[in-house]
Amino acid sequence: MPVCMKGTVISNRKVGRELWEMEFAAPEIASAARPGQFVHIRAGDDHDPLLRRPLSLYDVDVYSGLITLLYRIVGRGTQLLSRYTVDQPLDVMGPLGRGFNLVQDKRVLLVGGGVGIAPLLFLARELQPLNRQVTVLHGAGNSQEICSRVRFSRLGISCLAATMDGSQGFKGLVTDLLEKTIDPADIDYVYTCGPNPMMAAVAGFAARHGLAGELSLEEYMACGVGACLGCAQKLKESDPSYVKICQDGPVFPLPVSNGNGPDFSAT
Repeated sequence: MPVCMKGTVISNRKVGRELWEMEFAAPEIASAARPGQFVHIRAGDDHDPLLRRPLSLYDVDVYSGLITLLYRIVGRGTQLLSRYTVDQPLDVMGPLGRGFNLVQDKRVLLVGGGVGIAPLLFLARELQPLNRQVTVLHGAGNSQEICSRVRFSRLGISCLAATMDGSQGFKGLVTDLLEKTIDPADIDYVYTCGPNPMMAAVAGFAARHGLAGELSLEEYMACGVGACLGCAQKLKESDPSYVKICQDGPVFPLPVSNGNGPDFSAT
C-alpha cells in the first residue's frame, strides 16, 4: 500500500552529464518497495510545477530505510530536484506500480538504455541473493552517462557498456552489443528498460530466440495511481482495451506493442 510521507535528503550529487543521484530516508516506502516500482516526488515547496515527478527506484536499502534515485535534468521539476540539499525534507509518495517478477531462472540478462538502467540496479540487488547468474548491458551516449558500473561492481555483477561515441566499452548501440556478445543459449530470461526503439530491439531478440522476459515502460504519469488516465495506452494495436501504465505497469511481459510507439511484438 503506497504512503505519502516526508523523507529526508541524505545526499544529492551530480554523477554525469545532467545526471544526478539522490539518496533519501523513507523507511516505510523502502520496506515495501519492489524492483520496477517507482515513487512520485513533489519538486519544490509550492505548486509550480503542479504535478509530481515519477522516478524509478534505483536502489533500496531496506535495513537502513534509504532509497536512491537516478534522474536526468529534463525540465523545471528535475531542475528543482537537483537543488535539494542534505537534511531537506522531500515530499514523496510510494511505492507505486507493478514491479518485476523475480524469476526462478538461473541465467538472466538485464539491458538498460540511458537512465533506464535505474530499475535494473535494484532488480540486480534482489536477484543476487537468489544465486542467479546476472549479465548486465548498459547503453548510453558517452562515458559520462555510464554511472552505474561501480554500483553493479559492488554487487559482484559485471556491467558491459556500450557508448555511441566509443568513450567507454563497445562503440555503438547497446542492442548491437547484445547481438554481438550474447549467446541466447546462455540466457533464460530477459529484463529491459530504456527508450522504446531499444526495447523493441531487445524484444525482437528475445522473440527470435524463444526467450521470456519483462520490460518497464518509461511514461509520464501525472497521478501515479490510475485516476487521471493520462498514461492509458493499448499494449497492442489490436487490444480492445487500454491499460494504465502507472497502475497495471510500468512492468509488462515481453513482447508487447505500444500503440503510440514501436511495435514491441515485432521480430
